[in-house]
Amino acid sequence: MAQKPSIPKGTRDFNPIEVAKRNYIFDTIKAQFQHFGFQPIETPSFENSDTLMGKYGDEGDRLIFKILNSGDYLSKVDNKYYLDKDSNKLTPYISEKALRYDLTVPFARYVVQHQNEIDFPFKRYQMQPVWRADRPQKGRFREFYQCDADVVGSQSLWQEVEFVQLYDAVFSALKLEGVTIKINNRKILSGIAEVIGAQDKLIDFTVALDKLDKIGEEKVKEEMLSKGISKEGIEKLQPLFELQGDFSEQIVALKAILSVSEEGKRGIEELEFINTAISELKLQTANLQLDVTLARGLNYYTGAIFEVSAPEGVKMGSIGGGGRYDDLTGIFGLKDVSGVGISFGLDRIYLVLEELNLFPETISESIKVLCINFGEAEALTCLKAIKALRAHGINAELYPDAAKMKKQMNYANKRAVPYVVLVGESEMSSNTFTLKNMANGEQQQLSLEDLITTLQ
Repeated sequence: MAQKPSIPKGTRDFNPIEVAKRNYIFDTIKAQFQHFGFQPIETPSFENSDTLMGKYGDEGDRLIFKILNSGDYLSKVDNKYYLDKDSNKLTPYISEKALRYDLTVPFARYVVQHQNEIDFPFKRYQMQPVWRADRPQKGRFREFYQCDADVVGSQSLWQEVEFVQLYDAVFSALKLEGVTIKINNRKILSGIAEVIGAQDKLIDFTVALDKLDKIGEEKVKEEMLSKGISKEGIEKLQPLFELQGDFSEQIVALKAILSVSEEGKRGIEELEFINTAISELKLQTANLQLDVTLARGLNYYTGAIFEVSAPEGVKMGSIGGGGRYDDLTGIFGLKDVSGVGISFGLDRIYLVLEELNLFPETISESIKVLCINFGEAEALTCLKAIKALRAHGINAELYPDAAKMKKQMNYANKRAVPYVVLVGESEMSSNTFTLKNMANGEQQQLSLEDLITTLQ
């Protein structure tokens, strides 16, 4: 008995309607990337292992898919490593390549490798799949797309301002109104840690602070105490727990909290610059919000930190994120190249648009008109008309077999084709075409010229 076909866990097949919806998101994001002057690049689906390994921490290294060397990959392995059964020691001898884990590290490699060909500042966008040997669960896959935009070679805060506008432009174009663009600054978090005497516990402090909305003030304080942050230090955080109001009001409160931290004050200045610019420029449908608990990517972000949440009432994690990094290319030997970038979460955006019924009704329309096949002569007449329709940008198709009328009409209905064309003996003799509207059943007899005009 033949084995039932299947796909690996954490991967997906997409049917034509799903592909059409995903392409709608891709095309919308890509159009805005191009409006903002970003240029496309692509990098290989797999990189040399030493390009990827060691760039994501121990946990990230474990989630990288390794590719076995070609040929008899075990023949050159020292028996000692083989018999020890230590996969960490054995892997470098049997695998020299790996599937990319994200688009950021390959981009850093690209910039260093092509630095003499690139005009800086370099604005690039990239929309390609990545792979992670993660444990599959709802909303988490082993193969998924990332949609990134970055600028490298500029320290200007106008780039951060543009990225806020870019997020707003994309989500407005998708009709996803009311998203919240949360912003923070790594320097503010470092400044707060300095004020409470916990510079060496920045990660522990921010991980606890990030849970404020989920577990509340008292539990956050307990976690900070358990991580070795002093009671006196935590008391100094009280104004932070009581932080409220709009962006400007929170800035005033932060200035008081961080008055003794130069690093913190620099972070406040950067956020003020961005907020002042956005207040002048105005956003279409998104909201910019200061969130001092936002602490993503602290291993590499050095300035602004972004995270985008879905409109109120939609239960979904972040649908975008990013930030400023001052030395990403340093891992490949090119120092002091500052950059800032953002990413769009395609799969989550898809789920939000689906939940809010925001996909255009015509999105799954692969063809606009299907020509019914009544026989050889009629089919040839239809194909001549189809050629003319396609030349005018109208998607058209001939049903390939001279099957029963009911079967062909059912096929049109199942594919949600809005119109069918019927060409029988009378139409051929009068050199006309009968156009049927599948939604209301109305029919009209048209010349080829009128048929094209009606369908355009």
